[in-house]
Amino acid sequence: MSRPLIIAHRGASGYLPEHTLEAKALAYGQGADYLEQDVVATRDDRLVVLHDIHLERVTDVALRYPDRHRRDGRWYVRDFDLAELRTLSVHERCDAAGKPVFPGRFPVDAGRFRIATLEEELELVCGLNRSTRRTVGVYPEIKRPTWHRSEGVDVARLLLPLLADFGWHRREDPIFVQCFDADELRRLRTALGCDLKLVQLLEENGHNESDTDYAALQSPPGLTALARTVDAVGPSLGQLQRPAAIDGQPISTGLAEAAHTAGLLVHPYTFRADALPAGFASFASLVAWFATELGIDGLFTDFPDRALEAREGAAGT
Repeated sequence: MSRPLIIAHRGASGYLPEHTLEAKALAYGQGADYLEQDVVATRDDRLVVLHDIHLERVTDVALRYPDRHRRDGRWYVRDFDLAELRTLSVHERCDAAGKPVFPGRFPVDAGRFRIATLEEELELVCGLNRSTRRTVGVYPEIKRPTWHRSEGVDVARLLLPLLADFGWHRREDPIFVQCFDADELRRLRTALGCDLKLVQLLEENGHNESDTDYAALQSPPGLTALARTVDAVGPSLGQLQRPAAIDGQPISTGLAEAAHTAGLLVHPYTFRADALPAGFASFASLVAWFATELGIDGLFTDFPDRALEAREGAAGT
């Protein structure tokens, strides 16, 4: 595989509703090196592939089960068993007002898409690897592990045996396991004896994914400490670059260089052709700058085909 690795962010989610098997099959066909799976637990302790612990932004759960929300007004995956989730229709992501987050993408009211279990998705990837003679990897994320344990389920203890059943259990296997929670990653490596490649996802402090101090992790001592547990970091695009004050052109924050110095791979998120950061005139220039100027090792993208084309273009320059 060439660098940077093309990681299909929730599948080919720029073209089809995120985390559906259809979006994953399309991403595979578009040449992605890895397919991402966000992992959430159901009421009957099945692992399903959804970005959120909530349902209403990407399904019709409010119409089918109008009275099943919690006191905060949200519908939780954990409150439904798999059979009930199978009745839901998955659609393009909407905001709190019910408007599409990306209006130019797949129509919200079109198609019949369903929630998939992690097992079903792994079967799809393994089947395609066999029939195409390719080796496309998987990139699961443990979502909100502390919250899940407060709900009575340990996602990591369900995830690792399932991955092993499909042959993913060694450091050299084509798999990365990611999480925003630094304590969970340390637990995976030590208490649970996980030998897989691990990725510390980064965000700004104050978000609700975990109580991890992300600012501390991004310091040189923090990155050095991280490298004793994980293999890579997954920062946002904005954590790696910012517009220069003089001309608005992108300049490095120094985080990518510091992570590489600490021996960590760098896999930033999310490269979107329909949501370019300031300072970039095209998707190709966005990919090329991160690949050549920062030397990133992988990238999460909603558009695997365009990222692959941009990577090849950057390699030829």
